Amino acid sequence: MTTLYYSDAVFLQHDTGLGHPETAARLTAIDKALAGDKFKKLQRLNAPEREDTEKNIRLIHHQELLDNILSTVPKNDYAVLDGGDTILSPHSVEAAFKAVNTVCDAVDKVLNKKANNAFCAIRPPGHHATPEQAMGFCLFNNIAIAAEYARKHYSIQKVAIVDFDVHHGNGTQAAFYNNPLVFYASSHEMPNFPHTGYPQETGVGNIVNVPLHSGEKGESVRKKYSDIIFPVLRAFKPELLLISAGFDAHKDDPLASIMLIEDDYRWLTQQLMKIAGEFCEGRVISALEGGYNLDALGSSVATHVDALMTSSA
Repeated sequence: MTTLYYSDAVFLQHDTGLGHPETAARLTAIDKALAGDKFKKLQRLNAPEREDTEKNIRLIHHQELLDNILSTVPKNDYAVLDGGDTILSPHSVEAAFKAVNTVCDAVDKVLNKKANNAFCAIRPPGHHATPEQAMGFCLFNNIAIAAEYARKHYSIQKVAIVDFDVHHGNGTQAAFYNNPLVFYASSHEMPNFPHTGYPQETGVGNIVNVPLHSGEKGESVRKKYSDIIFPVLRAFKPELLLISAGFDAHKDDPLASIMLIEDDYRWLTQQLMKIAGEFCEGRVISALEGGYNLDALGSSVATHVDALMTSSA
């Protein structure tokens, strides 16, 4: 048994234009960080071809969103969604479809016991995409699709999603706000985009939001997870644990001002793996969200993946 690592050249072809923080260089930095001897035991996979991509997208998203993206993608140059920060270029839909395929394939392999866990180095990211709207660099909500795909295709009901990206996953929350069988927990800097994620946003008791303040350090963030998120996650008793793995709460990230370091990501991953071991046979799928300082992103992902691998040993 092993840890899967998904990456693919198609994700590099999603071109967001000069100066955009969500660039193909992010994945190049991750590949470089995972190239050492420590990561030789990773099972490396490309994004698969699938015939059910649009069907799986519709598990979360309205047909109108899919139609709008397909009709807007340009033959040349760029097109803009959501007021300017969500970019389409000629290969963006191909990359976004393959990102959805990747998380669904990871669900298949982990739930069929072909692997213990998986890390999906995919782009465009997903957790801001609501059922109705692409936004915040995101076209389709990869992690939400993975959750619903697992529930529809396997004999599990309860899926938990933990999101440690520095921005609130408003799209994921919107997808499951009234669904007691999907738990969503997020830690995120406030005030910051997308200006959602207040503690009183609790859904039907399945949503836990933990705002962080500018300059907050790892010790404080760890305490909030230990005191607030982990007890509710344990009480939920998930059958599958998904992670929206954004690394933009790192102290060196240019888009936020939380002060996490690599060891904080190791601790978070280890604690989540411990809970997964207690309730869902260690079944964890992690998908890349944010992280925009290339050096910090590479080293943080390497720490995260090393912790996933250690739990698989």
